[in-house]
Amino acid sequence: MFQIKNAHMCEAIAQHFSLEESIKNAICAINREEFVPSKQLAYSLDALPMGADQFISSPLTVAKMTQFLKPQGADSVLEIGCGSGYQAMVLSKLFRRVFSIERIEKLLVEAKKRFRKLGATNIHTKLGDGQLGWSEYGPYDRILFSACTRSIPPALNDQLEEGGILVAPILDNQAQKITRFIKKGGVLVVDQVLDRCLFVPILDGIERGL
Repeated sequence: MFQIKNAHMCEAIAQHFSLEESIKNAICAINREEFVPSKQLAYSLDALPMGADQFISSPLTVAKMTQFLKPQGADSVLEIGCGSGYQAMVLSKLFRRVFSIERIEKLLVEAKKRFRKLGATNIHTKLGDGQLGWSEYGPYDRILFSACTRSIPPALNDQLEEGGILVAPILDNQAQKITRFIKKGGVLVVDQVLDRCLFVPILDGIERGL
């Protein structure tokens, strides 16, 4: 059963990163095999290709990003870059409302099928340019980038609640670093540079076609 394999995966993650119990429980509740092309590699700590020149992040990276987001006490989260849907699914176990934007139509359609199959009813998705955010449902308590950016678009600063947290892989001198921001006085302030990472870059526009 996937729960046993997930437990072993979490043990492997814990060797590199101290997992909070709530984050561990969220990861262990999800059948990762549904999100990856190879079931044999589903529980590897490596990033895996998933088509459209995209990757599903390593479960270690997903665990770090989720924990750095400090979900405790937050109600809503906006994810930029739905991809396979795995990160959004983890977030759905920790937030009442999850909003996820994906620019590649094919990936979004596949992610939505997975959400329906797994019975996730609190994940809301949109085909769009994530750099524009999703203003209709903002402001959000948390915003998470699942793609690398050089800077935070102003629209996303506007859509983050005052005192809210934004976590993003920031490209700095050719190195990607997971960076946590807190909105104070209407401005995003760097709270902590947390870890090195490797994400696909954020791109403009949308890509249609199934």
